[in-house]
Amino acid sequence: MAEPKATGKAGRNLPAAIGVGVGLGAVIVASLLVEKAAFIGVIALAVLFALRELSNALKERGIVLPLVPVCVGGLGILAAAYFSGEGALASVLALTAVAILVWRLADGAEGYLRDATAGILAVVYVPFLAGFAALLTAEDQGAQRVLLFLILVVCNDTGGYAAGVLIGRHPLAPKISPKKSWEGLFGSVVAAAAAGAVGMNLMLHGQYWQGAVTGVAVVASATLGDLCESMIKRDLGIKDMGHLLPGHGGIMDRLDSLLPTAPVVYLLLSVFLRK
Repeated sequence: MAEPKATGKAGRNLPAAIGVGVGLGAVIVASLLVEKAAFIGVIALAVLFALRELSNALKERGIVLPLVPVCVGGLGILAAAYFSGEGALASVLALTAVAILVWRLADGAEGYLRDATAGILAVVYVPFLAGFAALLTAEDQGAQRVLLFLILVVCNDTGGYAAGVLIGRHPLAPKISPKKSWEGLFGSVVAAAAAGAVGMNLMLHGQYWQGAVTGVAVVASATLGDLCESMIKRDLGIKDMGHLLPGHGGIMDRLDSLLPTAPVVYLLLSVFLRK
């Protein structure tokens, strides 16, 4: 008989989750320290896997994602953001939307609006939002900015998980994500605000209050991103977007809080660290 998996109160296989998290963190930090462009390659791989997972999940509702223009356009969005900035990011997004509409013509009128709309949603949701991480990377002190961004998201997750497991009593959004609690949200705010205050000062020489504000904003965006992905999964009738990462689910299940947070951190750091 197989041994039961070690799961915590929140339903995760903790040993696997921790091991995978540490491994992913090592790859990300190594890519940033070696060459910033290598980190863009890591983002690109994550985006491609995420789009594949999303495509498979949408098939549960009979939606066929135009995967070729979505993936090619997604890679173009990341490259444009890193090498040419915000304007190029928006321009390639627009061209990708047109390419999706044209590509889907070949399969006829049945389901055209459904599939094309899903394709445009996928491009905006995954590579476009990920493009702001590429914008962060391209900035002066890009590695430090990305590391602060990642640290804040990790602190949001860790603080929320710890507080939720230890003292969580009051559901935050029981109809969307029953395991989230108000106590967990408070834990996320404390952890992310503290990490933001210290990290902003030590890594980017900003003010403590700026880091705290950034940390609280990260909690808001990450929580909303997590809830939105939970709603998508509920609508599709699935538990996880994939099974690539033991203890976590799929790539999309790890990107759910990162994707909407990238533009928030990019905007705040652009304002706070403006020369």
